[in-house]
Amino acid sequence: MHLLYEEGGDIKIATVQSTSGEGDAQSWQATSLTGKKIKLKAKEVWLRFEKPEAQLVMDEAHSLSTEIDLQFLWDCAPEEEFSLLEVSQEYFGAGASISQQASLAIALQGAPVFFRRKGRGRFQRAPLEQLQAGLAALERKKKELEQQTIWQEELIVGIFPEDLKSQAHQLLFAPDKNTSAYKALSAACTQTGETPAQLMIRCKAIASPLDYHQGLFLKSYFPKGAHYNPGITIDQGAYAAAIQELPIAEVSAFSIDDSGTTEIDDALSVTLLPNGNHQIGVHIAAPGLVIARDDVLDQLARQRMSTVYFPGDKITMLPPAVIEQFSLDAGASRPSLSLYVEINGEGGLISDSLHMRAEMVPIAANLRLEDLEHRVTDEALADEGVDFPYRHELAILWRAAKLLHAGRQERRLANGLRAEQLGVIDPNALARDFHFQIKKVAGIERVEITPRQRGSILDTIVSEWMIYCNSAAGRLLAEHGLPGLFRTQKGWGPLRTRMQTQPGPHEGLGLDCYAWSTSPLRRYADLVNQWQLIALAKHGVTAKMVAPFAPKDSALMAIAADFESCYQAYAEYQDRMEKYWCLRWIEQEPNAKTVYVRHLKEGMSRVEPIPLHLPIPELATHLRMTRAKVVIDSIDLLQLSASVRVLELESIEKVSEQTPDTAEPVEASTDDANPS
Repeated sequence: MHLLYEEGGDIKIATVQSTSGEGDAQSWQATSLTGKKIKLKAKEVWLRFEKPEAQLVMDEAHSLSTEIDLQFLWDCAPEEEFSLLEVSQEYFGAGASISQQASLAIALQGAPVFFRRKGRGRFQRAPLEQLQAGLAALERKKKELEQQTIWQEELIVGIFPEDLKSQAHQLLFAPDKNTSAYKALSAACTQTGETPAQLMIRCKAIASPLDYHQGLFLKSYFPKGAHYNPGITIDQGAYAAAIQELPIAEVSAFSIDDSGTTEIDDALSVTLLPNGNHQIGVHIAAPGLVIARDDVLDQLARQRMSTVYFPGDKITMLPPAVIEQFSLDAGASRPSLSLYVEINGEGGLISDSLHMRAEMVPIAANLRLEDLEHRVTDEALADEGVDFPYRHELAILWRAAKLLHAGRQERRLANGLRAEQLGVIDPNALARDFHFQIKKVAGIERVEITPRQRGSILDTIVSEWMIYCNSAAGRLLAEHGLPGLFRTQKGWGPLRTRMQTQPGPHEGLGLDCYAWSTSPLRRYADLVNQWQLIALAKHGVTAKMVAPFAPKDSALMAIAADFESCYQAYAEYQDRMEKYWCLRWIEQEPNAKTVYVRHLKEGMSRVEPIPLHLPIPELATHLRMTRAKVVIDSIDLLQLSASVRVLELESIEKVSEQTPDTAEPVEASTDDANPS
């Protein structure tokens, strides 16, 4: 005997091997058509039959079920609940065969739009309204499947469907996986073996791998776009009121930046004092005088946390119009938070001379590194006959900067770290900083990558005085019991350098206290600290009563955590974009695929002329700074990877003679200057 039953939604047939019990309690040990041993109870069985053979019945039933007219079957079925046998007689007549009954079972089980299941082998036809709605849904689904198939076929041959062009970025970066568009894209990728990004680039839905990397970043950190609401700007009435009470500083200040810097946060001044000493002024742009905690501009700045830098462009923390109003551009007096200190003739700081005030500072010049850096040498600064802008002031700043640097190195040595070299690093050592310039030549983007000189006199002047300003700002906050965002570095491990709301040492810089405050136009941490410092400059010992953030303010703690993670993510994006343009440089240069590399550690090597790190397993067992000639090929701009083949190794003796072992900096001082 054979039994027709349902399992997991499918109609199946099994052959009885043994029987036990009687009536409703009867059960059978049976073997399914796949050979599986099963036990069936009477209430689970739809039909029992002796002939024909089980496999023949199943084959005929599947064939017949495709011919059943479901609409006619629905018309034949009674309105009340019915059994499989009852509807079989209505549809096929009184002599319905076992195969016909089995085919109806398959059809009824697979037509939930037409029939509701009421029990094993029992059904009820769906109400007319629900049937019509269900049929309409099936028709829509059918059309969606047809459209999905058309889109899939177009994608496979390299045509991006016209209907999907407006949602290309959403499909790639934030897809709704339940849509036909995504299913078509996914199916096409499965068939071609490509990733969605590869397929969409081939179909020209996105222009290039660069668009992919940028889109992925924007989706994560700027989901509403990186543009600015034109309505978010400085209230000019509030601005006028804020600067009206500020005194005019009796200084002539100048800034030192790259030519591409548009957010000029800081400037310096040198003023001769009656006693023959000099007063050094570090003047910081002061948007904190007008931007208030929790106002619209603060909310925007807190959301962005920092300006995002990457080759060829940047996304500023504040709107360009706001930056323009506060940037220390030459030719006008700008609202600033000024820190003053007195130095003697040798450049040493006079103790207890530090003071700070909010004021309008006349900006006389914006010096550019590219125009002046090569002219500023020890010899030129010492020669009264040499003439270039601010030679005398730069000579004074340089004497003091050397002493500031020496003092920090003593602390570094006390912390168990080696002293940092003052001046230009060994020209044979690997360059650490680079300038990327993206140009279009005949409509094609090309990148120029040039080493950025570090350790020059101008670079050191800016770095040392900004480090001093940040250190002094942190010390002033700590001395007056004001919380802030302090940059600390102590011990070892992944959390060695961190942002916290309480003062602490920065071992790498050789400082007892350090709080970023010199870049409030481009870093939110600096803007927060500026609010606290403005309160201190205006109110002195009572600053704690009026400062925007009180001790143990939970909001400040949250800002510290958010800034840390966001700043790190922006830095990682900048690294990825630099790697992208380094690989583009390899592709565009005719001789660049054969280059020299230096092994760093664990098989990771650095290409000499550009900041491109690539894994080279063949060098993993060699000493650090081992030099090798390699061929770079199979560049993948989406994965930001390339294969490398070693051609030859240089002898260890030759490499060690040419290139000292230059360790990465603990925390680059340029982090406290003005990268553009």
